[in-house]
Amino acid sequence: MADAPKQPKRPAKAIILGVGLDSDGHKRITTGPNFALLGGTEETHEAMTEKVIKINEKLAAKGKQLEDVSRDELEDIAQSVGLRRP
Repeated sequence: MADAPKQPKRPAKAIILGVGLDSDGHKRITTGPNFALLGGTEETHEAMTEKVIKINEKLAAKGKQLEDVSRDELEDIAQSVGLRRP
């Protein structure tokens, strides 16, 4: 039996997934090239959107993509825009 041709490896892709756990009955979804934000009240969803945009601005200023930064570097960027670990 012949071996199936191997698929070329795709470069790694990273995304930020934000989930708003509070709700006011509306369904909110915002997506971008490297993020998906789901749920939350209008206020929560707006805050998530603002923070992910700031993260992307900081990445762009460094000339990097999300998949190019280490976990520690991403944590530093996230803290600088107001995110914190629980």
